[in-house]
Amino acid sequence: MNKWLFTVTNNLPEGKSTNNEIRADIMEHFFLRELAELAIIGPAKAQLLKDELGLQTCEDLLKKFPFRYEDRTKHVRVAELNTNTTGVYLHGYIRNLQKREQGKKRLMALFEDETGRIELIWFQNFSWVVKKLKPNVHYRIWGKPMWTAEGKIQFIHPEVSMVSENHQNRCSLLPLYPTTEKLKRNQLDSKGMALLQKKILLAHQNEFQETLPTYLLTKYRLMDLKEAFLNIHFPDNEQLLKQAQRRLKFEELFYIQLKLFKIKQIRLEKQDSKPFKDLSLFNEFYQHHLPFSLTHGQKEALRDMYRDLRSGKQMNRLLQGDVGSGKTIVAFLAMLIILGSEAQVAIMAPTEVLAKQHYARFVAFARQVNVHVALLTGSTKKKEREHMLYQLKTGILHIIVGTHAILNEKVSFKELGFFVVDEQHRFGVAQRAGLLAKNQSYVPHILIMTATPIPRTLAMTFYGDLEVSTIHDLPEGRKAIQTKHFYENARLHVWQFIREQLALGRQAYIVYPLIEESAVLDYANLFAGYESITRDFPGVPIGVVHGKMDAVSKELEMGRFERMETRILVATTVIEVGINVPNATVMVVESAERFGLAQLHQLRGRVGRGKEQSYCILMTDYRLNQVAKKRIETMVRTTNGFEIAEIDLKLRGPGDLTGLQQSGMLNLKIADLSTDATILEEARVCAKQIIQQDPDFQLPHHLPISQEYARLLTVSGSWSTIG
Repeated sequence: MNKWLFTVTNNLPEGKSTNNEIRADIMEHFFLRELAELAIIGPAKAQLLKDELGLQTCEDLLKKFPFRYEDRTKHVRVAELNTNTTGVYLHGYIRNLQKREQGKKRLMALFEDETGRIELIWFQNFSWVVKKLKPNVHYRIWGKPMWTAEGKIQFIHPEVSMVSENHQNRCSLLPLYPTTEKLKRNQLDSKGMALLQKKILLAHQNEFQETLPTYLLTKYRLMDLKEAFLNIHFPDNEQLLKQAQRRLKFEELFYIQLKLFKIKQIRLEKQDSKPFKDLSLFNEFYQHHLPFSLTHGQKEALRDMYRDLRSGKQMNRLLQGDVGSGKTIVAFLAMLIILGSEAQVAIMAPTEVLAKQHYARFVAFARQVNVHVALLTGSTKKKEREHMLYQLKTGILHIIVGTHAILNEKVSFKELGFFVVDEQHRFGVAQRAGLLAKNQSYVPHILIMTATPIPRTLAMTFYGDLEVSTIHDLPEGRKAIQTKHFYENARLHVWQFIREQLALGRQAYIVYPLIEESAVLDYANLFAGYESITRDFPGVPIGVVHGKMDAVSKELEMGRFERMETRILVATTVIEVGINVPNATVMVVESAERFGLAQLHQLRGRVGRGKEQSYCILMTDYRLNQVAKKRIETMVRTTNGFEIAEIDLKLRGPGDLTGLQQSGMLNLKIADLSTDATILEEARVCAKQIIQQDPDFQLPHHLPISQEYARLLTVSGSWSTIG
């Protein structure tokens, strides 16, 4: 555990907890107790919860929140039951209780209210039911009605309780919990999980330590922690449930933001880097070799980066811009500022295809200013790799372009000054820590680039410790891509349009969602499509590329398309990133309803890279659900990637969007970034103010923050030296 972890209370006023006391408090914190230690649960049940749901501590269990609540505050009458009825309450009286011994043993009874009668049936626990039920008592039952072939209504194993037992005038929402078949067999179905939660809450609620200062609870009108947990699991009404959810969402997002601002503060205070001010190489390229004029957005991004690079503090910046906005040339110009001071640069891409694309561009740029560039990937041959590693270590090699192979511990530099990461959404705070070892003298500057616009809420949580530069405009001469939606009956019209584009000397992509025909998913597939296209376009050279091809074959096919040896490229989504063919003006996406919005936007970005008008054609089935309709309508209506990203987040959720839930930074238990933007904004403003006013949480009223922040670090590990 890092030394700084418990320095947050160094200068607390007299009478406040010392570092050792806080450490002891943390180790004894109720949330950190193992479930197996609780008499209520015991070792066997604790092991089951760990194996089946990954629950190990009291915090794990208490933060396994209900996924839904059943409103049992309203009851219906027998006459109102219908085949669409799911779980319902009925109030009435139970009559004619009797056992049936013939065939399968069962206990039967009639339940009646003022509108009619139904049958109640139990196949087990007879003695318990018989003991519980009494004549002439007002009961309420909960269950799901079933209809027999004769039209009778039955409730199998209904829940039965006296109306007085359920506090007739009190609202009640029943929590439903995720469980598994094995847990159900061991009395830990949803009802068993609820009982377990209730026992723990009642037995240990006074052990909860408040995590937010009183002034924040007052300012934001938040429940205290104990009340929030009681009402998230067993709310008396909707209003209390919403208040509990808001409190716990605020806390979760607040501590994520606090951690990010703390990381940033530590970096600014402790992580010095080398200031890079020499613009000689930059000016030579900019004034004499720049192939086109920069847009306003590109110039602003460069100003941001130069301000960081010359400051002497480590640059940690996210450069985001839509497909084709010109991020690559901006990154190269920033690299020249580093190279001007004789340091080295590395750029890492997620795939070999994209790494090779960057390499080809950088070689073309670099030869103008006598800069040495090399490519390192997993397929680089041993002899070539060894030579490259020697050149890196001795400083002969200026720019290394590659995949994750660059992060290998054998890859060392004479002086790495700048690390660029392209199109890697999962390269977050923890991953950036691995780069620090590449330069023992000072911390390298870091630039992360993405062509997939990141919704604001995601940017604030996953990249919240970074400065952000955004390129909104496209290079001069680029025309907005026209997007159209067609159903299958317009196939001949679409094919004729492609022929017209081919006649003008253009090229086209046709993308399929599947490689082979699927018995489960009835979508167009690549092989059947390729055969059809070769018949419909006789004499036209056609290429095919998909993810199951080896790297050499894939590169060969893409190279043929780039050289115009093939005019149509039939492909799967392997062309989603890193393909740059300015002459390709048509993108046809087959079964477009199969793709997510972000993926459709990336595919569309493969065209429109030259000066000619480009087109994206979305082909779909007639049967579209509401989500698919929304996606298609959005694609046709706008080419604004940032607007598309926001809609995509709402439609799919943050985890589905980029896989960030698995990153460790976004392991959200209750907050939802697609719906909780307002709470996130509040939490971020609050966290920022606290870091500005009391960065080490030394003020007496920040003691709850000091304790909880230290506890969270014991769970997630120290982030103090991560850039």
